Amino acid sequence: MADDPLRLVFLCCHPALSPEAQVALTLRLVCGVPTPDVAAARISFRMPAPAELPEQLDAVRTTIHLLFTTGHTAPSGESLTRVSCAERALELARLLRELVPDSREVRGLLALLPMGHARQATRTDGTGRLLLLSEQDRSRWDRAALAEADELVVSALRGGPPGRFALQVAIAMPHASAPSYEETDWPQILVLYDELAKVWPSPVVALNRTVAVAMVDGPAQALAEVTELEADPRLSGYHYLPAIKADLLRRSGRFAEAAGCYEEALRLTDNEVELAFLAERLAEMRETGSVG
Repeated sequence: MADDPLRLVFLCCHPALSPEAQVALTLRLVCGVPTPDVAAARISFRMPAPAELPEQLDAVRTTIHLLFTTGHTAPSGESLTRVSCAERALELARLLRELVPDSREVRGLLALLPMGHARQATRTDGTGRLLLLSEQDRSRWDRAALAEADELVVSALRGGPPGRFALQVAIAMPHASAPSYEETDWPQILVLYDELAKVWPSPVVALNRTVAVAMVDGPAQALAEVTELEADPRLSGYHYLPAIKADLLRRSGRFAEAAGCYEEALRLTDNEVELAFLAERLAEMRETGSVG
């Protein structure tokens, strides 16, 4: 494992660190903070022996994925994305596949990242305004990246029960292959979310699943499931929870309640592009509610 960035990720994913610390340390080091600045962690910085690689591999995969998501949608700042972080994550995922070419979940991870990155240029318009998936120009999606992902996901899904990264890219594929947003195979996406929830019972997965529920069974059913998720403390402060609930209320014609949820989402959001989108929706709800 001669590549320095990938070595850094394995070092940061030391089992003595909590998952949160592993991610934070990776984000700092891989983005250029010198190693001496984190010396206070008092962790023995040595590379794992070959026999120890499987133990740390899941942490490394998870950390690379979170590095990508940090670049795909920046937690704060003026830009929706941090392209350098997303591209570094792609680089690391490719290096990881060279290290463990037989890992189906590594292939799933490497398929998932270009699948998401293929839409990067179409997620905002010329003024920097956020564009929803239904508004994006699909002809501008990166076809080479989608082809790379398509080839990898086939091998990631073969040979046994799929893992969480393979299932995530399987969920993304119907979006990428549909000629239009209206022609998306939402029933298939919902089935895949049910499978993902079995192997990765995360509240974020459950929340994302409600988007598919709304498209298949209607916003009322999805709203009931989102309301149940509000009791989960792991989603406390997660701004996509009130944002999704606001959209479901909007689609249900409950504009005053939607406005309250958009206000909550605004309080929890730091990315300026997302803030502008939520503020625009809030203004629409207030205007629609007053007219109604």
